[in-house]
Amino acid sequence: MVAGRHTPAPPGGTVMADVNVAVIYYSATGTLATIAEAIADTAKKAGAEVRLRRVKELAPDAAIDANPAWRANVEATAGIPEAEPADMEWADAVIFGTPTRFGNVTSQLKQFLDILGPQWQAGKLADKVYSGFTASSTAHGGQETTLLALYNTIHHFGGVIVSPGYTDPSKFVDGNPYGTSHVAGQGELPVGEQTLTAARVQTRRVVRFTRAIKDGFAAEAARS
Repeated sequence: MVAGRHTPAPPGGTVMADVNVAVIYYSATGTLATIAEAIADTAKKAGAEVRLRRVKELAPDAAIDANPAWRANVEATAGIPEAEPADMEWADAVIFGTPTRFGNVTSQLKQFLDILGPQWQAGKLADKVYSGFTASSTAHGGQETTLLALYNTIHHFGGVIVSPGYTDPSKFVDGNPYGTSHVAGQGELPVGEQTLTAARVQTRRVVRFTRAIKDGFAAEAARS
């Protein structure tokens, strides 16, 4: 992570590094899109510069049209830019979102991760903060394994995983220390306050640690 711009210090305060946060997600029927928007909004309120990006849809139109909610979400999110490798280079922190597919990340998000070879080889993905969020149809539908599978990639990047852990009383309500997760049923269980609270707690923690790490690198560079 390269030391970047700094915000002016308040009177008697400390100069803090500006933080760039990319929220990169895949959503079929809209659950992950809703959580991603909440995360992006929270990051902005925490003082970060934010890019909200969706990964490219790979499913054929026939599959999308067979599910009205899927088609509605595709149309509703058409204005959100597709993620590019440049977004990864820009970011100091990346928060990935994916539904669970058989206990793993979706092919759509995995395809985006798989095209990042040149950035990985150049060391441009290392020393950044990463975190993840997910959703599934059932309470034991692979939420934890999906996040852990996502984090396998982060280890290869040389990234710093910042998960929410049990660091806030609300985490003993939603119960997932690995990242924000939501049980959507067959679409009849919309994102509610419990999930939104988890998303806010996680995002504020990501921004806080990213800023601390970036400040630390800046201080180290100043000493050298």
